[in-house]
Amino acid sequence: MKKYQIGSVPKQVDAELVRKFESVEVATIGHFRHRGFVRHSITPVVEPKKTLVGTAVTVAIPGTDSTLLHHAIGFLRPGDFLFVDRLGDDRHACIGGGVAFAIRTAGAIGVAIDGPCTDVEEIVELGMPLWCRGVSGITTRLNDLGGALNLPISCGNVPVLPGDVVVADASGIVVIPVDEAEDVVEEAMMRQARAGRNKDKVAAGEKLGDLSGASRLIAAALEQK
Repeated sequence: MKKYQIGSVPKQVDAELVRKFESVEVATIGHFRHRGFVRHSITPVVEPKKTLVGTAVTVAIPGTDSTLLHHAIGFLRPGDFLFVDRLGDDRHACIGGGVAFAIRTAGAIGVAIDGPCTDVEEIVELGMPLWCRGVSGITTRLNDLGGALNLPISCGNVPVLPGDVVVADASGIVVIPVDEAEDVVEEAMMRQARAGRNKDKVAAGEKLGDLSGASRLIAAALEQK
C-alpha cells in the first residue's frame, strides 16, 4: 500500500452557487436540514465576519506528522476550504502561524481541523477563519508518515468529500454534496427571506407561541388528556 494516497484536484463550486449560498446563514440551513453539520466541538478561533462559501479540499494526516499538509498547501486555490482529518489525534497541533499564513496566501477562505491548532495570536492577527478542537503547544513535524490528499475524510463526525460545497459562519460549518446543493440553497434563500418577520409583531405585544403555532399545538395536546 502506498504511503501517500493522492486524489484528483476537485472541480470548484460554481460561482453562481457560491453567490446564492453567501446570502444565507448556516443556522437557516439548520432549520430544515440535519446532515453535514460539523460537530460543535470544532469551534472557531477566528470567526468569519460573513457567510463563507467554498470548495472542500481534504487532507488526512496521522499523529505527529504534517508532511502531506505542507505539500497540499501548494495545490490550494482561491475559494478552497481546507479540511484536515487528524485521524483521531488530539495532542499535536498541525497548523500554527506560519502554516496558516501559507494557507491564507494560497487563497483558501477557511480551515477546519479535527484536532488542535497553535499560535493562536498569530492566527487571530492574520484574520484567517479557522475552526479546531482547541489549542496545543505540541506541534507536528515532518516525519514522513504518509496520509491522504483529496480523498474522502471525516471532520467533526461528518464525511467530507473533495469538491463538496462548504458553508461556514460564526454559527458553524455545513458540508453539502454538490448534487444536493441547488435544492438546499433554494430552500435556504426562501427561509432567509422570511427571517425576522415576527420581530415587529412581538415588539407590538403579540406572543411568539401564537405566531409560531407552538401554543396551538400545546393546547391541542392538553385537550387530549
